[in-house]
Amino acid sequence: MRVTWTGGELTFRLDPEDEITGKASDEHPVKLATNSCSIGGVPDDAHPDLFAVAAWTVVAPWTRGRVSFDRAVSAEVAAALHDGWGVEAGPVGAEARQAGRTLAISYSGGADSVAAATIYPEAPFLHFQRVPHRRIPNRWPHYRSDVLAKLAATTGRQVTTVTSDLEYTLAEPRPGYPEHHAVAAGALLLADRLDLGGLGFGYELGSRWLGGGRYLHRYTADNPMWAPHGKWGRLFAAVGVHLVLPVGGVSEAITMRVALDSELRGHVRWCLRGTDGPCRTCGKCLYKELIQAAVERRPLDTPITADRPIARKWLRKPPYGGQEMIEYGLARVPGIEKTLFAPALDYFEATEESTSWLDHCYPPAIDEIPAPWRDQAAAFMTAEVGFMTEAEARRVETWGS
Repeated sequence: MRVTWTGGELTFRLDPEDEITGKASDEHPVKLATNSCSIGGVPDDAHPDLFAVAAWTVVAPWTRGRVSFDRAVSAEVAAALHDGWGVEAGPVGAEARQAGRTLAISYSGGADSVAAATIYPEAPFLHFQRVPHRRIPNRWPHYRSDVLAKLAATTGRQVTTVTSDLEYTLAEPRPGYPEHHAVAAGALLLADRLDLGGLGFGYELGSRWLGGGRYLHRYTADNPMWAPHGKWGRLFAAVGVHLVLPVGGVSEAITMRVALDSELRGHVRWCLRGTDGPCRTCGKCLYKELIQAAVERRPLDTPITADRPIARKWLRKPPYGGQEMIEYGLARVPGIEKTLFAPALDYFEATEESTSWLDHCYPPAIDEIPAPWRDQAAAFMTAEVGFMTEAEARRVETWGS
C-alpha cells in the first residue's frame, strides 16, 4: 500500500499483494470502492506519525505486506504496525510525537458518548461529520449527519467538527468506517493543534469486554480494537493520543441513565435517520427504546411490530450482539410479555437479580484509563454507579462461556 497526503486529501494505491475485499479488525468483510478521500479543516503541518496513523485507520483492511508513507515515520509507529498487523512500514526517520495534555471526547451525540462526556465536563468535543464524496454517489441519503453536527454545536462545549467523505471508501456493506478507528482520523490530524494526549470514546462494557456487536460474543479481555494493550491501543499510544474508554466498565443501561440525567439530555440522539427526533422505526431505535424503557421502568413504546425485518434479529435464537441488554430489558420492562419481544422470553430466564451486575462498573475498566484521567473516572463511578462485587465481575469474565 502506498499512501500520499496532499493537505487533507488522502490517496492510496494498492500493491499487488493487497486485496480489494479485506477484513476490519473485528473480522467484518469490507470491499473497497475508491482510493481517495478527504478530511476537512485539518492542518498541513501535523506530525508525520499522525498523518500515518490517520491513513492507517482507512487503509488497514486492504493492506497485506507493507505500507509506504509519503513522509518518514518514527521507529515507534513502524514497530507498532509490524507487531500489530505484520506489515513493514516506512520510510523510518522521524522522532516520535510526545503525548499532549488534553483529553478530548470523540462525540457522536449518542447516549454512550454523552455519558463519557458527562464524566469529563471540561473536555472539548471532536465531532466527525460525513459529507458527500465528489465521485461516489450517496447510497444512504437517510443518514442525517447534518442534524447531528448541528446538535453537537449547541451543547455549550468547545466543539471541533471534522468533515470527511472517508466512509465512501467502502463499497460493501455500505458507506461506513473501514475501521472503527477511522472516526478518529480528523482528531489525529488535529492532535498537535489541540495538544491531545487522549481521545475518549463512548464504547461501553458490551463493546469493550463482551465482544461487541458483530464479532466475538464472549468475554474478550484482549479485544483487538479497544484494549490498551491491543494493536490499536498500542498504535495510538505510539503517536501520543491514548485511547480512553470512560464508560468501558458499565452497561448501556448505565450510559443511558447517566446521559438522560445529564445537562446534555436534550442533545442525546442515537438515531441517524430522524430530523426532529429519533425516527422510532429503525433497529437502533428499537434497541435503545428497550434499554430506555428498562431504565425508566415503563412499558415499551414503539410502532415496530414483530413481523418487521429489523425486529427479527433480536428474536432469533441467541447469541447475538447486545444480548446482555436484551436480557436486562426483559427483566425490567413492565408488560414485556405482551410486546414484540415476547418470543425472546423463551430463550432467557432473566430476572432483576440475574442481571443486576449490569448496574455496576467493572473495576478493570478503570485501571485501563491512562493515569492523567483515571481518578476522575473512578470518582464518578464511585459516586454515581458503584463497582461490581467479585461475584458480579465473574459474570463479566464468564460471559459467553
